[in-house]
Amino acid sequence: MMKARLTLLLMALLTVMGMEARKPQYAKYLFVYFPSNDNENIYYALSTKEKPFDFVPMNGGKMVVSADSIALKKGVRDPHVLRGKDGWFYMVNTDMRCAEGWASNRGIVLMRSRDLIHWQHSTVHFPDKYKGTNFANVTRVWAPETIWDPKAKKYMVYFSLLTNDGTIPYDKVFYCYANKDFTDLEGQPQYFYDRGSATIDMDIVYSKRDKLYHAFYKNEGQGGICKVTAKTLTPKKGQQPGQQWSAPSSTLQQTKVAVEGAGVWPLIDSDNWILMYDCYGSGYYQFCETSDLTNFQLKAQTNTSGMFTPRHGTVLPVTDEEVAALEKAFSK
Repeated sequence: MMKARLTLLLMALLTVMGMEARKPQYAKYLFVYFPSNDNENIYYALSTKEKPFDFVPMNGGKMVVSADSIALKKGVRDPHVLRGKDGWFYMVNTDMRCAEGWASNRGIVLMRSRDLIHWQHSTVHFPDKYKGTNFANVTRVWAPETIWDPKAKKYMVYFSLLTNDGTIPYDKVFYCYANKDFTDLEGQPQYFYDRGSATIDMDIVYSKRDKLYHAFYKNEGQGGICKVTAKTLTPKKGQQPGQQWSAPSSTLQQTKVAVEGAGVWPLIDSDNWILMYDCYGSGYYQFCETSDLTNFQLKAQTNTSGMFTPRHGTVLPVTDEEVAALEKAFSK
């Protein structure tokens, strides 16, 4: 009996050691963004784990993905990238051209890649997909993002919606699940959350420390970034849609200027997180550190000028191998 127990213990230890050996060793941060209202394409920049807020544009400051090749509107904004649990990277974008107006987009772009270099892409045009429903009457579909839902065992895509028929009278967050190959959305959008008035730019992360989802969003119109928390992404049995979320926090930004495009990402070799946001009218990004996703300390303020003018995007920790492949693909 003792020998059998020792054997089981050894097997468990070897399994854990094997898992640790396979755990990715992240070395740098990849910032995926679009640079301006008249340049709505996808750009990359890198920073090191020693200087995480000093981003250097890749590809000689030129785009890495042209919106002409992926979007119906020939413009994409608000790129969000998720490292999937299945070896894929998932990117979603607002399909929009600012030159046509802030209510010009009618859908989103879904993208998938194995290496952050070669991307498959599909568009979801709401007036066509949801013809005959109120979701065909969208004024805009803003800032989509993706998160894995362990309950549904699917990738959830969430976004803000506004319609021109009065059924969604201000921007509210809705969600759908993506299909298996990430080329389309399943079913009709489901209500997710709103604060009682326009709610946009939601970014959700899961904290293993408190076992909660933390959803950060912009108070459109009023200004500022707040967050809500939930134990599960979707309502528990007996709850109405939206009731899974807590009461909203106070504003979290460490500035009095207008902000948007909140993004939260983990620091390498640390349990801490960074909250970043675009001070879009003031020419800089701010980066704030937190250990609990509740209290934030300003760590850096990065001017956006020259080749580096990021707008609403995502920061993703990447490995040395991934960096080497990116640098080879996007050498100057």
